[in-house]
Amino acid sequence: MAYSYGLWIPETYFYQMHFLKEFYLRLTWLSIDVVLGAMGGMLFFSKLLRVDLVWEIYALLGLTVWSIYTADHLLDSRRKAEFDLSPRHQFHARNQTLLVFALAIVVLLGLAGAYFVFGLGAELSWSLVLGVLIAGSMGLIRLAGNAVNGLKEISTALFYCLGIAWIPILRADPLDMNWIFWAFFAGFSGLAFLNLLMLSFLDRKQDLALGFSSAARLFSEVGLLNLIRRMAFLLIFLGLFGFIFLPSLYKFQACLLLIMCLIHYLSFFNSKLTADEVRMRTEAAFMLPWFLVLL
Repeated sequence: MAYSYGLWIPETYFYQMHFLKEFYLRLTWLSIDVVLGAMGGMLFFSKLLRVDLVWEIYALLGLTVWSIYTADHLLDSRRKAEFDLSPRHQFHARNQTLLVFALAIVVLLGLAGAYFVFGLGAELSWSLVLGVLIAGSMGLIRLAGNAVNGLKEISTALFYCLGIAWIPILRADPLDMNWIFWAFFAGFSGLAFLNLLMLSFLDRKQDLALGFSSAARLFSEVGLLNLIRRMAFLLIFLGLFGFIFLPSLYKFQACLLLIMCLIHYLSFFNSKLTADEVRMRTEAAFMLPWFLVLL
């Protein structure tokens, strides 16, 4: 038995909580949380634009996101000796052969699945163009290195939101592509950018030591903290404004975006949380749009 806050709690409870935390941490190393968050984001925009998507499209998005993030982590893990890397990159370095094989299988499955779902039509063609643009920008930013500090976070946020909203945009009624949609798109992009700034701050010492391109190189520690705080306040204010003043059709999405921003702020500025705990909570916030399946 264990004693905590005046209560006797079975030790098995703490073992179970530790196991669940470690298990979820491994899922984050594999970018499964990012995949689920991206699929939730597609659901967010499909509901916003009143577009019904089959489950295969969500699966294709998940395969694409996993491929992009895994390829990026594998490339980063080859830069330095394993003992210099973060636990996530150490994991990718130790399991490089298996992950490269899995990545090849997933890419092939994604290409085959895209052909069977979309056929040789405009959606597949434009999606491939978007994929080439994303891969090309990632490659150029990686080659440019420290000459484009901060650009990685901006481009990743924009391409992330464009990727999850891509098919809903292509299938949406032009009347639904109004200023309210673009306001939500800007807000979601802003939240994704805020998330990346927070991660850049958490990883700043390691990124500086390993020579990784990062927004943290553009600001002092205090300057980056102030930027994160101001941007979080702005997004929270805009989310609250949207929840109060937007038509009822959009209030649920506005409420979700507001809660996601609050989770980011309250997690990041909670001094009791470790960097891993902040990372897990902020990434989990992007899964909240899955509640939209209830509507």
